[in-house]
Amino acid sequence: LSGNRHSDTLKSAVSFYRNAFVFILQREQQTCHFCTQTCSSEKAKSAALSFMPILSWLPSYPVRKYLFSDVVSGLSTGVVQLPQGLAYAMLAAVPPVYGLYSSFYPVLLYTFFGTSRHISVGTFAVISLMIGGVAVREAPDSILPPTEQPWLISLFIQSSSSMYESLLMCQLDFKCFCLLRFGFVAIYLTEPLVRGFTTAASMHVVISQLKYLLGVETQRYSGFLSAIYSVKAVLSRITSTNIATFLLGLGCIIFLYVIKVLNERFKKKLPIPIPGEIIVVIVSTSISYGLSLSKEYKVHVVGNIPTGLRPPAAPNISLLPNLVTDSFAIAIVGFSMDVSLAKIFALKHGYSVDGNQELIALGLCNFISSFFQTFAVTCSMSRSLVQESTGGKTQIAGLLASLLVLVVVVAIGFVFEPLPQTALAAIIMVNLIGMFKQFRDIPSLWRTSKIELAIWVIAFIASVLLGLDYGLLVAVTFAILTVIYRTQSPKSSILGHVANTGLYCDVDEYEEAAEYEGIKIFHSNSSIYFANSDLYVNSLKEKVVLCLYVSRDKQKPLLWGKYVKHLLSLGLNWLSLRGASRCKIMDLAQCLLVTAIPDCINNTKRPALQELKKQHMVPQSAAKGNRVITLLLQSLDS
Repeated sequence: LSGNRHSDTLKSAVSFYRNAFVFILQREQQTCHFCTQTCSSEKAKSAALSFMPILSWLPSYPVRKYLFSDVVSGLSTGVVQLPQGLAYAMLAAVPPVYGLYSSFYPVLLYTFFGTSRHISVGTFAVISLMIGGVAVREAPDSILPPTEQPWLISLFIQSSSSMYESLLMCQLDFKCFCLLRFGFVAIYLTEPLVRGFTTAASMHVVISQLKYLLGVETQRYSGFLSAIYSVKAVLSRITSTNIATFLLGLGCIIFLYVIKVLNERFKKKLPIPIPGEIIVVIVSTSISYGLSLSKEYKVHVVGNIPTGLRPPAAPNISLLPNLVTDSFAIAIVGFSMDVSLAKIFALKHGYSVDGNQELIALGLCNFISSFFQTFAVTCSMSRSLVQESTGGKTQIAGLLASLLVLVVVVAIGFVFEPLPQTALAAIIMVNLIGMFKQFRDIPSLWRTSKIELAIWVIAFIASVLLGLDYGLLVAVTFAILTVIYRTQSPKSSILGHVANTGLYCDVDEYEEAAEYEGIKIFHSNSSIYFANSDLYVNSLKEKVVLCLYVSRDKQKPLLWGKYVKHLLSLGLNWLSLRGASRCKIMDLAQCLLVTAIPDCINNTKRPALQELKKQHMVPQSAAKGNRVITLLLQSLDS
């Protein structure tokens, strides 16, 4: 290369790539902490504290200030975790003891690796139902007992956590960008989508528990229209309802609902919430044992709960290809629930959570625990609220809750063998009452955003009819399409000046906003690119009411019989001058016989500015601008 111009270009290119390389190297060192060439004691310590957050807060744990609150919170949460573990194992179509395992190992691990102080990790209704759907598909019409096909249970447990494992490995390698892709998908799990999806999941859960509430035996369905088939199956056997089972379940529902209302109404006066669930478990177990409900009245009970922990076992991976899609859906839902709830509590109590570390923590909780016969877990909203409302300060509360579950598993698990399944069904149903209140979102979204309402409705209907896995896929796809639609259909308006202020507002919405004579200020809230260039130009013509003919001197375009002096377009944060968008913008400029003067086009590269200059849309002095946010179209003779 020769000449100053080429030399400057070469220097700029070399400088750019050098800076880019330095930036990437710094990110590698910050993200991956495993570069041996730059390793030091300080970085090793920082990496250890980042990977295991408990090392940063446990040495300075204020025992006198926090310990009593954490003990009370941990015991309260553990009391709730016990019946929920047993109940949600029914949803997952695995023996109840696996629910207890899932309430111990992951909770213990999260204490060491999690960054949230208040969430309670463990069994969750939506995740358990998704797992149950796959378990039923792979082993139809059965809840597998501990002595039959344990490899299948272990296999699904392992595969349901495989996506967490994959994402954990991607976290260790910055170059893979798999973590970024996962985050990209999680972004589209907007609040309306999640609320519509969880409402549909709650409906699936309630439908699946009807047979336990009524004491009838029906086939369990999964996949397309499973909710409809399940309701049809229950209705076909409703004449075979076990009256004792139904009355006991109905009594448990009424009692739990009353306790739930009392806890909500008097939460400021009660030191800890009334443990309605454990009361139901104890009372119903006592009644079942004393009256021999299983033998005398044919009431289905939990049955055998083996005492002690099972040794770790590596699962068979022969069915792994069949479970990849389901594992991906479970991982997305679990991670999004964990992060969203963790951020809510962090914002409330004034600390921060690390989303990447939460991903690692949740991945380790599921992956390591899968070797000990657990199923996939995430945080539970109901238990997290108990842990937070009872004064929990740190994850010491979660540690104590897991130890309480351990005591039950090791020592007194057999006590819960007479527990009626209808009582567990009642616990599940009452816990989902809050989910059904999300139907109130519909009128609110109707008033605020029709697109958000459409996302909610599509997520709900698709998840009810197609199943939770395909329903989630349809909902995420639709959410992405709405993003494309919004970029293709930007909102535009004509702005006017509000007297005695520096404000410019939409003249259609604010009567105080007045236009300047001979000047039209057009505002668009979107970037211009190939997909919306036509709409942008048409909207500009429509809003400004441009008459595409010129005056007698062929120099000035007319607007309602008046000369157009200036047209100011605001809100362009990016302008692509490639393909269709370039042609449309150029045609508009030629049609209006005007020149564009950008005080700034954000993120517009030098070649684009040169193209604008070549088409006489940018004066020579504007090539070095790139620092304001307006695009001024000015008539040639002004």
